[in-house]
Amino acid sequence: RSGKKSRAKNPRRRGSGMATSTGLEPLVETQISVVTNDGRLFVGTLRGFDQSSNVVLSDCQERVFDTEKGVEQVVLGLYVIRGDNLAVVGEVDEEIDSRIDLSNIRAAPLKPVVH
Repeated sequence: RSGKKSRAKNPRRRGSGMATSTGLEPLVETQISVVTNDGRLFVGTLRGFDQSSNVVLSDCQERVFDTEKGVEQVVLGLYVIRGDNLAVVGEVDEEIDSRIDLSNIRAAPLKPVVH
């Protein structure tokens, strides 16, 4: 043996490195909203992430905005979003979100993020 201590992996730890320092760890197992660089909006339960900030969402749905038809919710189920495509990640207040009638909301789709 080289004299180095072995480090046992903690199976409950879901992320490390950049993703932890950006604040994703406290959001694991909570409902979040993700806006991607191409202007899409996803809502789901954050199940995990990795050092590249790739996120795994369960019970995920995409909310597609339209100025005439309202908001369409596309059910996606388990979904992975690449970390390099994340623009904004935020916690969803489930009580407030459940009271919103998305069919009455009219809005133009978000434009892509320009870096």
